Amino acid sequence: MSKKNRKIEVKGSKITIVKSDREDYISITDIARHKNPEATGLVIFHWLSTRYTIEFMGLWEKMHNPDFNVTEFRNIKNESGSNGFVLSSKNWINSTNAIGIISKAGRYGGTYAHKDIAFEFASWISAEFKLFLIKEFQRLKEQEQKQLGWDIKRSLTKINYRIHTYAIKENLLPPELTATQINQIYATEADV
Repeated sequence: MSKKNRKIEVKGSKITIVKSDREDYISITDIARHKNPEATGLVIFHWLSTRYTIEFMGLWEKMHNPDFNVTEFRNIKNESGSNGFVLSSKNWINSTNAIGIISKAGRYGGTYAHKDIAFEFASWISAEFKLFLIKEFQRLKEQEQKQLGWDIKRSLTKINYRIHTYAIKENLLPPELTATQINQIYATEADV
């Protein structure tokens, strides 16, 4: 996962977003904290143990993960709905080779889900929360696009400057010029 974490605020809850393999992953631990700050793990645990969630996650993985263990997925799906069935994010990841959920232990750990899955989890928490989450996520992406546009223009200017100075050196500077004359030619061409 990327070290650059971004945060958005949704209905008073800080939600962390990270990049992994160029995809956005949203902290479902932070989303679960909105529902029950004392037992975020249990909230995720209960959501993962529903048959609907398992079917959704399996479909998502089949669409996005060529290494998804479909056989193990079928076993989990067949067990879901039975009394006593429980599924943790780590069990899901380890059993099926899933990439849609990432689970990190430790102080800055938590459970992160691909944005598609995180939005589905937010629906399970609250339809209102999901809509606010999507709105804030879109606002963040628009802000990033504006920043990216500025960075691209800046990079293109830098590249054009190098091309321009190289062209001046190769085509307009005779070898017998002094340093002052060379600087004058560069300055004149830069003004053009």
